[in-house]
Amino acid sequence: MAQENHLLAAVPPPSAKKQPQVLELHGDKRLDDYFWMRDRTNPEVIAYLEAENAYTEAMMQHTEALQASLYNEMLARIKETDLSVPYRKDDYYYYSRTEEGKSYPIYCRKPGSLDAPEQVLLDQNELAKGYEFFNLGVFQASPNHQLLAYSVDTNGAEQYTLFFLDLTTSQLYPETLADTYFSFAWGNDNKTVFYTKVDATNRPFKLFRHTLGTSPDEDVLIYHEKDEAYFLRISKTRSQAYILMSLGSNITSEVHYLDANNPTGSFQVIHPRQQGMEYSVEHHSDRFYIVTNDEALNFKLMQTPVASPAKENWQTVIPHQDDVMLSGVSAFVDHLVIYERKAGLPTIRVQKLSTGEENEITFPEPTYSVYEGSNPEFNTTTLRFNYTSLITPSSVFDYDLETYERELKKETEVLGGYEKTQYESERIMATASDATQIPISLVYKQGIQKDGKNPLFLTAYGSYGASYPASFSSTRLSLLDRGVVFAIAHIRGGAEMGRKWYEEGKFLHKKNTFTDFIACAEHLITQKWTASDRLAISGGSAGGLLMGAVLNSRPDLFKVAHAAVPFVDVVTTILDTSLPLSAMEWEEWGNPNNQTYYDYMKSYSPYDNVKAQDYPHLLITAGLNDSRVKYWEPAKWTAKLRELKTDNNLLLLKTNMGAGHGGASGRYESLKEIAFEYAFVLDRLGLVEA
Repeated sequence: MAQENHLLAAVPPPSAKKQPQVLELHGDKRLDDYFWMRDRTNPEVIAYLEAENAYTEAMMQHTEALQASLYNEMLARIKETDLSVPYRKDDYYYYSRTEEGKSYPIYCRKPGSLDAPEQVLLDQNELAKGYEFFNLGVFQASPNHQLLAYSVDTNGAEQYTLFFLDLTTSQLYPETLADTYFSFAWGNDNKTVFYTKVDATNRPFKLFRHTLGTSPDEDVLIYHEKDEAYFLRISKTRSQAYILMSLGSNITSEVHYLDANNPTGSFQVIHPRQQGMEYSVEHHSDRFYIVTNDEALNFKLMQTPVASPAKENWQTVIPHQDDVMLSGVSAFVDHLVIYERKAGLPTIRVQKLSTGEENEITFPEPTYSVYEGSNPEFNTTTLRFNYTSLITPSSVFDYDLETYERELKKETEVLGGYEKTQYESERIMATASDATQIPISLVYKQGIQKDGKNPLFLTAYGSYGASYPASFSSTRLSLLDRGVVFAIAHIRGGAEMGRKWYEEGKFLHKKNTFTDFIACAEHLITQKWTASDRLAISGGSAGGLLMGAVLNSRPDLFKVAHAAVPFVDVVTTILDTSLPLSAMEWEEWGNPNNQTYYDYMKSYSPYDNVKAQDYPHLLITAGLNDSRVKYWEPAKWTAKLRELKTDNNLLLLKTNMGAGHGGASGRYESLKEIAFEYAFVLDRLGLVEA
């Protein structure tokens, strides 16, 4: 560490000057010394972020060889020139492929047969030229397959520009549609499209109808959602019969439908929004299938006639189950595919509609992830699903809905001699402070001994009812092969164990998320999987909030932490309705205009609870163009930590000045970011090769 101490002396950490500003929030006056960082037009803000980046670069200079080694390892495992499994839509086979040295996929198709000549539809590498960041949003061929709608984001702010390409002439239509979101639908006339635009907070709030070849100024406003808590999305049923406009807050839904053969007609509501009631819609012949939590905590399946879909006509297909959560359904011509969660694991059940016969698709590993693949065809007896686990690379299966046979179409190749038998995965349980059993998924290299000496990397999310998938990562092998145990804490706030699991980790129960994570860490230490001086933790976005909360309450438990785009200034952000994380978030965290919620949120908000104490080594990463968690949250948090913490541990802030919430775009730049983050963790854990 001599070189590091020299650097500490030569390159002092940046100092963010205090500009005390009185914030009066819900009758509570308090000072915010770093509120000034919100003004991106202030040159001092950019100067501060750049100073932090320079400091981070200096303090990580001694890890450059490690970063390069990690990057080369990760890249060497990837089959750079590769092909996705084609999926059929009508008479075309669609797929994407990658080429060595190129950052982005190339989208292609073949007519009629896989032996037909290839037609390149879109080469993202060509579109991305000249941009530091590039992301594709919409990518949808028209019903007759002659036109392509696609949208692009070139700075990470998630505001997309929509284009239309004639696939027969390779010519773009003259019009472009700016400030759109990534939901979209074609009318069946192949010329009418529906798209959503975003407001100043990046919330999709208006639905427009556009006719190809006309000026956007002539577009018809179909719907304006004025409630700031609601997102507006547009989609099309697999049957191609209906266009669905879905309006939803975190806990309430409303769906409208339109005959796709009559795109200039009027949308009809299925059931008007009813506070606290969620539902989603799937179409089949003369009925809609509806998954809803109406008087059903874990959701149930209903059906209703298309001709009269009002709630009074809903009939139960699958009743509510206390121990099984219904995640969703997919309808095909003679089959219903039912996605559920049982005992913390995802399952798939298939029902033949004409006979009622059922079959469950089973999976062999103790912890895994499975989700629906590309299934655009309605009239089919084949279901495509993707399976992965902590040791099984992402695998594409085709499942025969009639014979129940599955065919492995492709398992993602991991180069360099990866052998899954060299690794083990398991699921264990930790006991929370209220005696609740919390699942932990583990993966490690064979030969690991439970002697309390293993470095361990623990991660979690725990918000919005999002279940953390136990999925494979080839980059993670760089940790496992260095003897690191990787663990996922499936804490409350997600939905791993059902909807109740989510409800017990939100609103005035949010602290369960944090205490569950701490209980998992303590269990891993008690069971000698690791020790506190060998324990690294990581979380992003709302998982970054988790990092901030547990670091404030139990900094002694961890050696090193990484917080990515962390949502840490909870109270101030959610009170500011000009921001994306504001009114719509009241149904996740609570409305801070209510004194009870305000006090509770303030008691765990990481920024508000930084104190004069020792903290672990901490890397904080951010994106200047982040529209979900604004850059100033991690920046303010870093500044306050620098001011108050009492240790000499490393605190770094790295802001990507040309990206948003998801970090760098392109597979090579993304690998560099992962290599940097891993290098920080390995270096702080003392796992750097001599």
